[in-house]
Amino acid sequence: MPIEIKIRKNEPIDRAIRRMKKKLDRENIIKGVRANRYYEKPCERRRRKNKVQAFTQMLRRRYAE
Repeated sequence: MPIEIKIRKNEPIDRAIRRMKKKLDRENIIKGVRANRYYEKPCERRRRKNKVQAFTQMLRRRYAE
């Protein structure tokens, strides 16, 4: 699904590029491309997810009070 950004009348290119970057960021396209840049073995993927999960749990426990 291509992303379309229509340039408005008298809109500078810089602003249109900024809108495009925000749209890509909201749809997590850049994040997905960067994540798939290299092959990640399943054990590495599990290890990374467990590490993120442990970190979020630690933050929740710390700031739950």
